[in-house]
Amino acid sequence: MANIKISLPDNSIKEYEEKVTPLQVAKDISEGLARVITGAKVNGKLVGLNEEINRDADLVLLKFNDEGGEEVFRHTSAHILANAVKKLYPDTKLAIGPAIKDGFYYDFDTDHKFTPEDLEKIEKEMKKIVKQDLPMEKFVLPREEAIEFLREQGEDYKIELVEDLAEGEEISFYKQGDFVDLCRGPHLPSTKKVKAFKLLNIAGAYWRGDEKNKMLQRIYGTSFEKKKDLDAYIERMEEAKKRDHRKLGKELGLFTILEEGPGFPFFLPKGTELKNTLLEFWRTLHKEEGYVEVETPIILSRKLWETSGHWHHYRENMYAVKIDEEDFAIKPMNCPGGFLVYKNEMHSYRDLPMRVAEVGKVHRHELSGALHGLMRVRAFTQDDAHIFMLPSQIKDEIKGVVRKIDKIYTTFGFKYNIELSTRPEKSMGTEEDWNMAETALRDALEELEVDYILNEGDGAFYGPKIDFHLEDAIGRTWQCGTIQLDFQMPQRFDLTYIGDDGDKHRPIIIHTAALGSIERFIGILIEHFAGKFPTWLAPVQATILPISDKFNDYGSEIMKELRRKGIKVELDDRSEKIGYKIRESQLQQIPYMLVIGEKEENEGKVSVRSREKGDTGAIKVEEFIDMITKEIEEK
Repeated sequence: MANIKISLPDNSIKEYEEKVTPLQVAKDISEGLARVITGAKVNGKLVGLNEEINRDADLVLLKFNDEGGEEVFRHTSAHILANAVKKLYPDTKLAIGPAIKDGFYYDFDTDHKFTPEDLEKIEKEMKKIVKQDLPMEKFVLPREEAIEFLREQGEDYKIELVEDLAEGEEISFYKQGDFVDLCRGPHLPSTKKVKAFKLLNIAGAYWRGDEKNKMLQRIYGTSFEKKKDLDAYIERMEEAKKRDHRKLGKELGLFTILEEGPGFPFFLPKGTELKNTLLEFWRTLHKEEGYVEVETPIILSRKLWETSGHWHHYRENMYAVKIDEEDFAIKPMNCPGGFLVYKNEMHSYRDLPMRVAEVGKVHRHELSGALHGLMRVRAFTQDDAHIFMLPSQIKDEIKGVVRKIDKIYTTFGFKYNIELSTRPEKSMGTEEDWNMAETALRDALEELEVDYILNEGDGAFYGPKIDFHLEDAIGRTWQCGTIQLDFQMPQRFDLTYIGDDGDKHRPIIIHTAALGSIERFIGILIEHFAGKFPTWLAPVQATILPISDKFNDYGSEIMKELRRKGIKVELDDRSEKIGYKIRESQLQQIPYMLVIGEKEENEGKVSVRSREKGDTGAIKVEEFIDMITKEIEEK
């Protein structure tokens, strides 16, 4: 008689008399399936294919492209990397080596300074390990035995990890050939599947991310089931290098980050023009949607941050200052200031919904190793908005915010997907509040007929949320927009309104941002457009190129006329050949070049060269103004 029932996603059930592994179940379904799976989920937990199941369970078999399938594959890849490094450089101490999005890494402590040439040697050694088809064998040791084993191996970092584990937690190791590593797993059954891999680069990384600890050497890599997928990924990465916003930002004169302010970007004139244009677009749209804009102070009292919870839960990321012997903090978020604006006067239910927006500068302490151009900085501008509303208004307000964010993203040509995240294990508020909020969010999305992914248990502690993940020109995704419902802050800040019954009630708050960090969004735009901004957004929309100095006066007249019409134009009046001027303008990705000489001056025309179409011929100045103005207005 069967003792164990295995329930599969198609609602079928496999029955077994004794313990069974996911791999055995897969083989019972088909040998072909067994060959392509990389991992499994047992009752929602990610496991290896040789994990024993000894009681009734729900089982999901994972292929490489399934959520979790890549993680198992790449975690094994990281172990193969560590194995190869230990073979080539035996004195190396191992730190950690997880799978990450699009790849894996491993941190090493060694006197040997890794070079790009070393990566080729390590890859060759990894290929030998893969070819050996070494089984990945798990074993478990008691705490003291595990520490003694690691001490014999000289693995000090691993000993520290074991010592930090909670009492009673399983301490597992994985063995492949003569290589053993402390690891929770899961892993592939053997090394043979990992055939398509590439080591990408070397970086420094503090042990456990703490800049007070030793700097280790991190080797990044990626791996795929098939070589064609690896080749496609490497091609995308090469394209990403060309689009790197740090490189293009410098070449286009948009921004700089100086040693006097690591993590604090300086926007140069063209970058400031770009940022202002983006914010003008944002402001116009929000005014159309009935938002009012406020500005709150950048430094506020410790008491405020204690009320919001930041002082106790976010203190290490905040910059604090003393003023008149009292503690203040530079704001890491705009929300608490926005709540004080609401609280500044009494409100009636007739005032709601109140849509309040702020373009606010915030500061957060980031470790120096985490800083990355405009994508990860210590000072940035957030396009926050807070909607204060009645419970009955939640659904309609959510629909309005979704439509607003859609309008913003589609203007830039972004495709996006939506995730709805529900109540996490640790949350505040009643079950009734959460059910009402989650239902309102779900109903709003369904009434708008938009597809969404349900992300169970990943909401904020104070309420469920909707996240927008936009896709750029080379297929990368970025989480930018968000809509979060909040029941908790109205209580913490004692926010109220007078209801139609004459009593005080708590409003519900929507926290929302479309761009998120303006600086990061600009970084994304630079890479999405590869610096070729659409005309409406370009910091310089046209440049006037006289073929010699004697036409500079005519060029100056045209420039004044275009600027009067609101067109961002420059005059290149340098004593350079026209070919050189054209090449310079092309490198600056300027949408239009207006070449002028004797014929153009006599006829009141300009010869137009388009960034996209090349030479389009000579037209009257007024015709060009009408053409570019229409293009800018229509975005």
